Amino acid sequence: MFPQEIIRKKRDGHTLSPEEIKFFIKGVVDGGFADIQTAAMTMAMFLNGLNQDETVALTMAMRDSGETLHWRLNGPVIDKHSTGGVGDKVSLMLAPILAACGGYVPMIAGRGLGHTGGTLDKLDSIPGYDTSADNETFKQTVAEVGCAIIGQTGNLAPADKKIYAIRDVCGTVESIPLITASILSKKLAAGLEYLVMDLKCGRGAFMEDEENAKKLAECIVATANDAGTQTTAVVTDMNAVLGSTVGNALEVCEAVEYLQNKNINPRLDKVTKVLCAEILTSCGLYQTHEKAEQAVAAALSSGRALEKFAQMVCMLGGPADFAEKPAFYLPHAQISRPVFAQERGYVESMSTRDIGMLLVGLKGGRTHPDQKLDYATGFSSFCQIGDYVDEHTPLAYVHAQNEEEFNEAAYELKRLIKIGAEKISTPVVLCKVS
Repeated sequence: MFPQEIIRKKRDGHTLSPEEIKFFIKGVVDGGFADIQTAAMTMAMFLNGLNQDETVALTMAMRDSGETLHWRLNGPVIDKHSTGGVGDKVSLMLAPILAACGGYVPMIAGRGLGHTGGTLDKLDSIPGYDTSADNETFKQTVAEVGCAIIGQTGNLAPADKKIYAIRDVCGTVESIPLITASILSKKLAAGLEYLVMDLKCGRGAFMEDEENAKKLAECIVATANDAGTQTTAVVTDMNAVLGSTVGNALEVCEAVEYLQNKNINPRLDKVTKVLCAEILTSCGLYQTHEKAEQAVAAALSSGRALEKFAQMVCMLGGPADFAEKPAFYLPHAQISRPVFAQERGYVESMSTRDIGMLLVGLKGGRTHPDQKLDYATGFSSFCQIGDYVDEHTPLAYVHAQNEEEFNEAAYELKRLIKIGAEKISTPVVLCKVS
């Protein structure tokens, strides 16, 4: 087999055999496929699609491209994954909550992709936190704490790590089969028994309409279940920033404050608790959503979830007292000032995807794979749909490193948020797929 022949076959809309897909993935890892050929292959897959058998074969080949983890723990091995959004810091709270409720959460997370933020980028803003910890440290942290969030090591789904970076800069992000294989290869390699997917839908999601979000949910659920990981999915709204912050260090601070039972954003709280309850009932730790929700509330109010987060940060190299005073350790931008709307009224809608790209403009997101991020920039106190804004209540605070970047972000922010005369509300959780 030759790389160019397999590329040509998929380019012309034909079905690839499992052997051809394995050959492609092997080539990605060992250099048999040059980066430019990998880009061409992912574009052919993007344009012509993959059927279910091809998607399963791609997922399994990417999973088997490196080491796979196996666990012997006194509880279910569980996890959650989001398809990405703007302000989505749910993983930072969910993992320690689940650990406090009796689950074990070996979370393999990703970096920012396109307009969406990445969990690893957020954690990288914590001094000393090692998002590239080796598998032994990862296993030890999960076993002792109950949760650990790291990136892909060189031996865990290495094919996905390379393909992921290429897709980000080659315009092949929004593909259901490629998203499915990317997500699940990491999750299956981590040895998960149960998984819940958070499928984002709306202006700030890769899938803007509910129909396509459901299709992606169905593809992921079917593929994961075929591979032996019991999976369900929840479709949630991403027509507005999730939570009150956008930006790496700012989102970490909000997540810690949530675990401290401070400054609770209602939409963020709803999504986090629904996902926690879904996975806790799916894995059998609790029999009903009501009991699971009670356990989640107890984990938060008692401080056990915060303690799990603190232990995780410490074991992965961060400050031992980080959870007590995150603002002391996190970086701060030179400028932090409010931006006000040009008229009074209620927030009617926002161009959430473009708001995510504003963070990229503030150097808090990437335009190329190796770009060094500014972890301090972003937005805080961000308005929500239905909020009343006037000359005293800002749309958000902009955190920037210089006046030029602040002024550009402030100008665009006012343009991207629509103000109306009537208060409206939008659903947070749209549907469940199982």
